[in-house]
Amino acid sequence: MILSRSHSQPRGAALMAVLWLIAILAMACMATLRVISFDMEIATAKIHGSRARQAAEMGIAVGSNPAVKRSDPLLHNQGSEGNERYDATVISEDGRFNINSLVQNDKPLLLSIFVGWGLQPDDASKVIDALSDWIDADDAESLNGAEIKYYEAEGRINQPFNRPFYHIDEARLVRGMDQIEALRPDWRNWFSIWSSGKLDLNEASAELIAAAAEVPVEQAQIIPQTVRGEDDQRDTLDDLPFRDPSAAIALLGVDPQRPDINSRFTANFADGTTRIESIGSAEGAKYKITVILKNRTNEPVLLERTEEIIP
Repeated sequence: MILSRSHSQPRGAALMAVLWLIAILAMACMATLRVISFDMEIATAKIHGSRARQAAEMGIAVGSNPAVKRSDPLLHNQGSEGNERYDATVISEDGRFNINSLVQNDKPLLLSIFVGWGLQPDDASKVIDALSDWIDADDAESLNGAEIKYYEAEGRINQPFNRPFYHIDEARLVRGMDQIEALRPDWRNWFSIWSSGKLDLNEASAELIAAAAEVPVEQAQIIPQTVRGEDDQRDTLDDLPFRDPSAAIALLGVDPQRPDINSRFTANFADGTTRIESIGSAEGAKYKITVILKNRTNEPVLLERTEEIIP
């Protein structure tokens, strides 16, 4: 029996409608599965992030213990399951330049640092003048500085703060510091607001010592090498820390008639300010906690605490 054309057309249209409905339902199912999978990934990431933060907290707790030396293996711990760990470091804050002190008392050194990083001298002077205007107490603009009129024109009110920096990241708000960050994204590793104001020769890296002493980095390497001793490790029996900065300055070959350079250094043995950094990890998630303590070995005082997720 042969069907007429008038009967086959409605049946064909119905079949197409069913196929389209099946396709739409399939796409809806796929979208639902993707949403569920995404939610599961977010939940898993939160769990791993929480575990990474807990691991970082453990590193801070260990590093804060005054009995733990910076070379102690307890600062690097892997969990029993092998997928969680923390790595903590304990360093003196006096191994960094105090940015407030440099802006107020040693602009030539700050200029030398910025120029050494690749900034043109004129641009470096402008950044330093802007830094000076930010921390001074008045609204008088330096020769190449920036005061309230500049920041208002940029749509930023109540700036500059007209006080010393309370946190190192405040320096990023100053006009021209974006140039510094472009040249040296790690510029924060050079500066602190908590250091004493003089660079500790027993704690500073060769790069910072070279900048302060105005000598090549290769020449400045002799200082940390001498401090670490023959085993090239800190806090071991063969350490030879300097007890007088003049001995280290003599090793550097600095002209003794340069009081400006001599005044930049110290050799501190007191329990000063300590930076403890701990990175916790769990299943690929990483979390970093940094604390700064004063008098770590005797009635410690918490000066600063920061937390960040590491991509």
